Amino acid sequence: MLTELNDIEARVIGCLIEKSIVTPDQYPLTLNALINACNQKSSRDPIMSLTQGEVQHALRVLEAKHLVQTAENFKSRVEKFTQRFCNTRYSDLQFSDAELAVVCLLLLRGPQTPGELRSRSGRLHRFEDNAEVVQAVAGLMEREGEPLVVKLPRMPGRKDSEYMHQFSGTVDVEAHVSEVQEKHASAPRER
Repeated sequence: MLTELNDIEARVIGCLIEKSIVTPDQYPLTLNALINACNQKSSRDPIMSLTQGEVQHALRVLEAKHLVQTAENFKSRVEKFTQRFCNTRYSDLQFSDAELAVVCLLLLRGPQTPGELRSRSGRLHRFEDNAEVVQAVAGLMEREGEPLVVKLPRMPGRKDSEYMHQFSGTVDVEAHVSEVQEKHASAPRER
């Protein structure tokens, strides 16, 4: 059974995974570095403005779930944080590099099409084409037990369907479609 993550916990895990890959020399992350990663204005959807208290609370909850580990540097007395969510000897979830890139992007940016996943994955993993992205997503959808990713119905005006992670609970596809259609209908139209 998957551990359910709230939005802040998902953002924290996504940031820890991302930074472990793209800036390994800065990993594990200090609290300040993690807050900055969570509140980044680029490569995040939705953009968040998390406080130190919110991130600390999420870290405590994730630590209790055994998804984050605190490492203290005794010389500088600064706590640093690593993820144990996946691809560690302590985690049940083991992903290929391609699957890890997809999971990370879905945690950080929400539902995305294969083309969006491919174009945004450059520093995490290099996909040759959209078919390779679809193959990685299929592996996440066909996991034993619960699927980790779900395919959403194609929305009007979109060429491809989007995919969404299920680490924050089972996705209610109909509710998601209604929400997206409502947002689309209320958005101002360009002339």
